[in-house]
Amino acid sequence: MRTFERLSALPAILLMTSLLAACTTTSSKIPETTPARVVNQTDALRYAAPKGEKFDVASVDVSKIDPKYLRQLVDYPTDQPPGTVVVDAHNRFLYLVQAGGKALRYGVGVGKEGLEFTGTANVGYKREWPRWTPTQNMIKREPDRYKQWAGGMEPGSTNPLGARALYLFKDGKDTLYRIHGTTEPQSIGQAVSSGCIRLLNQDVIDLYNRIPPGSKVVVL
Repeated sequence: MRTFERLSALPAILLMTSLLAACTTTSSKIPETTPARVVNQTDALRYAAPKGEKFDVASVDVSKIDPKYLRQLVDYPTDQPPGTVVVDAHNRFLYLVQAGGKALRYGVGVGKEGLEFTGTANVGYKREWPRWTPTQNMIKREPDRYKQWAGGMEPGSTNPLGARALYLFKDGKDTLYRIHGTTEPQSIGQAVSSGCIRLLNQDVIDLYNRIPPGSKVVVL
């Protein structure tokens, strides 16, 4: 497994009320997964259950995920500086730009909310094991599903935002666009009914550790 130097962390920004709103990662139907395949030991270890987490993170059966959506270093010529996150929602990829025309590429799942913002933003703040609250529109649209969480869902293994979340801001305002983990690994590489940009929990933990608050994010 290749290793990459982590970017130094900056001081965390104060908790904002918008932390409690915006994306959900649940979906009414997840498309069929790809057939099981033989995987190498590196992939199996990379997506094993991580140790030292506040809540349990399940290992991922990578034999059921298209290998192109697994974390990997790829050629990625761009004029964006190293450390920039580029989200390609259409092709279901997220890139963390590296030096030398390379990028660390992650597979993503994209929900409806993940298509509602394009352009340049910054990571306003990031959270480990975030709390989640459905928006009023979500509650109004599907009260039987979301009303029970009107007061918010505590962090944990079943929380739709997963193990980490990055909150994007533009010109000092919350875009309500989130990059976060998921409790539905089978949704990676898929378009789903709701949510923003979701990664496997192992991948969002990896990305979270590499980028500090204030990092530039370009959403294509």
